[in-house]
Amino acid sequence: MAVTEAENPLVGEITCGSLLQKLQEIWDEVGESDEERDKMLLQIEQECLDVYKRKVEQAAKSRAQLLQALSDAKLELSTLVSALGDKSFISIPETTLGTINEQLAAIAPALEQLLKQKEERVKEFSDVQSQIQKICGEIAGNASEQTGAPAVDESDLSLKKLNEYQVKLQELQKEKSDRLHKVLEFVSTVHDLCAVLGIDFFSTVTEVHPSLDDTTGVQSKSISNDTLLRLAETVSALNEDKKQRLHKLQELATQLIDLWNLMDTPEEERILFDHVTCHTSASVDGVTVPGALALDLIEQAEVEVERLDQLKASRMKEIAFKKQVELEEIFARAHIEIDPEGAREKIMALIDSGNVEPTELLADMDNQIAKAKEEVLSRKEILDRVEKWMSACEEESWLEDYNRDENRYNSSRGAHLNLKRAEKARILVNKIPGMVDTLVAKTRAWEEDRGISFSYDGVPLLAMLDEYAMLRQEREEEKRRLRDQKKYGEQQNTEQEAIFGSRPSPARPSGTKKVVGPRANGGTNGTPSRRLSLNATQNGSRSATKDGKRDSMKLAAPANFVAISKEDAASHVSGTDPVPASP
Repeated sequence: MAVTEAENPLVGEITCGSLLQKLQEIWDEVGESDEERDKMLLQIEQECLDVYKRKVEQAAKSRAQLLQALSDAKLELSTLVSALGDKSFISIPETTLGTINEQLAAIAPALEQLLKQKEERVKEFSDVQSQIQKICGEIAGNASEQTGAPAVDESDLSLKKLNEYQVKLQELQKEKSDRLHKVLEFVSTVHDLCAVLGIDFFSTVTEVHPSLDDTTGVQSKSISNDTLLRLAETVSALNEDKKQRLHKLQELATQLIDLWNLMDTPEEERILFDHVTCHTSASVDGVTVPGALALDLIEQAEVEVERLDQLKASRMKEIAFKKQVELEEIFARAHIEIDPEGAREKIMALIDSGNVEPTELLADMDNQIAKAKEEVLSRKEILDRVEKWMSACEEESWLEDYNRDENRYNSSRGAHLNLKRAEKARILVNKIPGMVDTLVAKTRAWEEDRGISFSYDGVPLLAMLDEYAMLRQEREEEKRRLRDQKKYGEQQNTEQEAIFGSRPSPARPSGTKKVVGPRANGGTNGTPSRRLSLNATQNGSRSATKDGKRDSMKLAAPANFVAISKEDAASHVSGTDPVPASP
């Protein structure tokens, strides 16, 4: 019964004392010796010490783990606070009070909140850095080589650092936008240039980068430095090609126009190449019509120029003579004497001999025409003054005839117009000496500058002017002689009247007036003027051939170099004849 109660721990309250008492009862019943009893009790005591010792070690180990956990929690808390860089959002508890478990329990909520905040901050950093990495890859041109998200430096997750990344991201986004805008501008320019040049745009732009195709989205287009550089080079190459093609087309257009003008090509044929000649004076930027500088168009123009060149060679004589006529007309306007027949014979001989290329002959004639035009410009001022001088001499001749007309004051039709013209003519005639002096000075300066004589239709102009001055001097001497003769006659009449008395002179019958010194060959007072050209007419006009051109390109000197002035009109009639006063 006792054994059964001892084996059943649920019967009564089991304690160390009750168990020891139970053990004493068993020993007493068995009859154990005291020695065995002491030995057994010592063994039980040692086992109890071992149990306590083991429990103490376990408790110490657990305490050390808790202290390490507390230390780790404090370090992590400090690290998170330092990394996040902002303590205002989290209330950091005081960790030096309370037991270890209490301190751990106080740190846990703040630590959990900081860990959550760190996770969110790391995600923000990762997103920003991923975008930065992507844009940098696009700019560098190696976006496809980048894999995985960028590593986030968790030692600095502060808002300041995040803001720096965001600012950098904004700068990169702006740079990307600017680069994209520049790429689109380049692509648009390439498109326009390809259209003008007749080049395939798709193959040209995809050769730079496949993403530049129109089917690719705007944001997917390459914006790398290499793409921008190659686009710039492509645009530059296309512009240079455009410039060269335009220059070539303008040269062809100029050749076409020259050949058309040379061969009098009808307007119907010229219209077929309006798309070529319309760009004759256009600038490179001014040509924007699609296909305007296509190679096939330039080839068509080249073929047409070659065809016209061949046609020109077959019509060389006609064209050469046409240029010769143009040259002769230029020399005629400049009053330069040439040998047109000799020039034509020389042209015929050159063409028939075949020793000169047609283009060389025409180029030489074009050169002669250009030099002739330059000569005309150098002679223009003097020629204009010569024309004015000759016009004044013609007015002088007319005034002389007018002064000799006894019926000029009759109230006939147009008499008042002649009277006005006479007044103007006298003013102009008085300017002739000044004209001549200026003309002589200009002519001498021209001759000194070029070292050659200035000829007017083959006659040296200074010789003409000297002849005019000499004739004018002779006229003045003749006027003085007639004046003295008249004075002497009046003196003789006065002396006779004093001796014999005055008597009326018998009236002279009408129509018996005698003109002294008829104007033979344009001369005055019976003295014919000397001629500077053998082909001159009486009033200074120029002889002409049947086709209206001047014969031998010679100018007649004015037939009447010196007009009779108003006060000497009476010198043409007898001193006893009444002469009406000039107006």
